Amino acid sequence: MPDGSSGFFAYVGSRTSRERNARGEGISVYQVDPTTSKWTLVEIKKDLVNPSFLTFDQQRRFLYTVHGDKSEVSAFRIDPGSGRLDFINTQSTKGSNPVHLTVDASNRHLVLANYATGTIVTSPIDENGALGQVRHQSTLPGEAGPHRIEQKSSHPHHVAFDRNRRFIAVPDKGLDRIFVFRLDADGQFLPCDPPWAETQEGAGPRHIAFHSAKNLAYAVNELNSTITTYAWDPDRGALKPLQIQPSTPPNHVGKNRAAEIAIAASGRHVYVSNRGHDSIGLFSADDNSGLLSPVEWTPSQGRGPRFFALGPGARHLYAANELTHSIVQFDIDAATGRLRPTGQKIETGSPVCIAFAAA
Repeated sequence: MPDGSSGFFAYVGSRTSRERNARGEGISVYQVDPTTSKWTLVEIKKDLVNPSFLTFDQQRRFLYTVHGDKSEVSAFRIDPGSGRLDFINTQSTKGSNPVHLTVDASNRHLVLANYATGTIVTSPIDENGALGQVRHQSTLPGEAGPHRIEQKSSHPHHVAFDRNRRFIAVPDKGLDRIFVFRLDADGQFLPCDPPWAETQEGAGPRHIAFHSAKNLAYAVNELNSTITTYAWDPDRGALKPLQIQPSTPPNHVGKNRAAEIAIAASGRHVYVSNRGHDSIGLFSADDNSGLLSPVEWTPSQGRGPRFFALGPGARHLYAANELTHSIVQFDIDAATGRLRPTGQKIETGSPVCIAFAAA
């Protein structure tokens, strides 16, 4: 991630489907001032269906987006001066409702999760950033969880590399498992031993974050609104659960869906977003064990914070309130991790992802 010292661009993915009452217009590109942190709209790449989750190649020359509820992924070239996007190509994902994507360390393979059809796939990346047809596909095995609506089958929701980029963790919301794979040089998925970690029944694991320096990982479980702390074996690619914490405060008795999780650059704090409680939860991580203790919950100042991002330079957190069409900026206290709203709010339709690149 850029450090933000010379300014940066922010790319915002959105939901556009009117049947979901979405108001997004496409991918919005903003230039962010390094001194004032003000966001200035550069362009909106329109005529895109649900360009939701975004990722860059390793050099941040190209941007890739899934098209939620569809079966496609698209590639764009980034103009280094203006930050504007030029369309390269679109490829089929060989599955339905792609929800997350990432690029491997070699910069040769795009990895993607098809939520509705329970598959993960890889596509080759050409030197010019273009995507090739899906080369490898893996179906995730297991019995569906007990939730009658959300767990009828496999639903991989995230593809995340560990800090050494040797392994890919795939939280499967439908099967209550987090799968772990290696990628071979051709982009083929190789299951680890053991091939997965079981979660609590009905947990619905959604996203996972790996500690940048310690053998730890934290997963947010959507359906039972919890966070699981895992010990991570970087040699075998194995996850061992250590602790489970609620993602909401004890006095919250209403409905909630936990959504996003991230670890502060210091490694001492973990953040999670809650939809229903509509908050960003802050947890402190023990210096030795990595176990979490709740600190506070900060209102996201909107509804449905499906996503949030830690900005360049570790100065700000940006909460994307999907249902009230805004991105809200918070200052981060470097010592305590606590959040303070700055008063800056970016009005944008149905934001669901934010990705940063240096200007």
